[in-house]
Amino acid sequence: QVQLVESGGGLVQPGGSLRLSCAARGSLFGINAMGWYRQAPDEVRELVATIDGGGTTTYADSVKGRFTISRDNAKNTVYLQMNSLKPEDTAVYYCNGEIMTSPPILGVIPPYHDYWGQGTQVTVSS
Repeated sequence: QVQLVESGGGLVQPGGSLRLSCAARGSLFGINAMGWYRQAPDEVRELVATIDGGGTTTYADSVKGRFTISRDNAKNTVYLQMNSLKPEDTAVYYCNGEIMTSPPILGVIPPYHDYWGQGTQVTVSS
């Protein structure tokens, strides 16, 4: 069983910074793309940032220049550095990963499956 375990959320003042972490734990054989999403009260979940297996990143326009996504493949961990935080960044942040949970056989790579973390609350308020 694979789990994505998030940490690093909390309360911060406008203009402050937070760093979120998400570690994939369990029996896994590879991770493709990973990403961060967020959901504010009464809003739909939206993409914040993604990073693929080669390190290529994408960002929502609302966070470009303020947030940075990165990953440590040796630790099966993805990070989200959030700077210059604004009240509108307040939301529950969810980690997502495309994870291979069974080994390749005779060179055939099995499909990746989508996993989600439990969410971590980020509140930006004075």
